[in-house]
Amino acid sequence: QVQLVESGGGLVHPGGSLRLSCAASGFTFGFYGMNWYRQAPEKERELVATITAGGGRTTYADSVSGRFTITRDNDKNMVYLQMNSLKPEDTAVYFCNADEILWQLRPGEKRWGQGTQVTVYS
Repeated sequence: QVQLVESGGGLVHPGGSLRLSCAASGFTFGFYGMNWYRQAPEKERELVATITAGGGRTTYADSVSGRFTITRDNDKNMVYLQMNSLKPEDTAVYFCNADEILWQLRPGEKRWGQGTQVTVYS
């Protein structure tokens, strides 16, 4: 059974930092690219960052490029999102997720964890 458990969210002032973690289990973690998404109130879920299976390539949404860094540890089945210079518009629930191919191979699995809340307030 695929499980994705996010943690590390919290309350922070603008300009502050947080490091999100995602513990993955139930699949061969090192075979799949991983992603971080976020969803703000009354907005659609947004792709924030991606990392390839081996960790050698990353991509970022324009809104977070230069401030956020995605990394992974394939020995620990973990993916991380280091968030610096946080802004109020970064306030959202953050979710990690595996590449689409995993869900195509594992239909019926629960795709999303509970997420972790990040709130940036003045």
